Amino acid sequence: MSKMKMADGSTILRRNRPGVKAKDFSRWPDEPFEEMDSTLAVQQYIQQLIRKDPNNIDLILKMPDSQDEGVWKYEHLRQFCMELNGLAVRLQGECHPETCTQMTATEQWIFLCAAHKTPKECPAIDYTRHTLDGAACLLNSNKYFPSRVSIKESSVAKLGSVCRRVYRIFSHAYFHHRSIFDEFEMETCLCKRFTQFVTKYNLMSKDNLIVPILEEENTSGESEA
Repeated sequence: MSKMKMADGSTILRRNRPGVKAKDFSRWPDEPFEEMDSTLAVQQYIQQLIRKDPNNIDLILKMPDSQDEGVWKYEHLRQFCMELNGLAVRLQGECHPETCTQMTATEQWIFLCAAHKTPKECPAIDYTRHTLDGAACLLNSNKYFPSRVSIKESSVAKLGSVCRRVYRIFSHAYFHHRSIFDEFEMETCLCKRFTQFVTKYNLMSKDNLIVPILEEENTSGESEA
């Protein structure tokens, strides 16, 4: 929760009160990043940009001047994982252990779940839950990420492996539950934003980015021209 003092002396309380309607959720004026006085300022700023326009990915990923890059990457990855829970909920409707017995993308990709003592195959929906739970545990670990304003380089180095694992949720949804993927992506641009994010900060090899989200956009742009 934060407060914002207006020019007329009034104060805006940045909190969703109990009983607020969905259409009024987080409906408060934007606040400049440099005026955000909180240890959660980076998270608040990223979420503010997403609410304003989820399609403006370049702006969402543009790091403010003087911002610590490690914290910027960390907060973005936290946000991705929070939003990916929305995709996981939708997948539960048709991604069942009986039908999606393995975490696959194309026929060439079968992923082992790292949540077990020895990595092993899991039904896709279980893999999704285990991966998001594991990412949440790591990103909220006081051992590796005790601060939201500065992060050790050794902890920043762990972000790449989290990115690789959570990306597999996108790839499974794209290749096996395309209508769910397309509907979710149209609303959030999450896979596109994630792809641009990991590409910009070299957190994943391009060979592993198997969802052709950027290629499809380029093809669409060329056909319109």
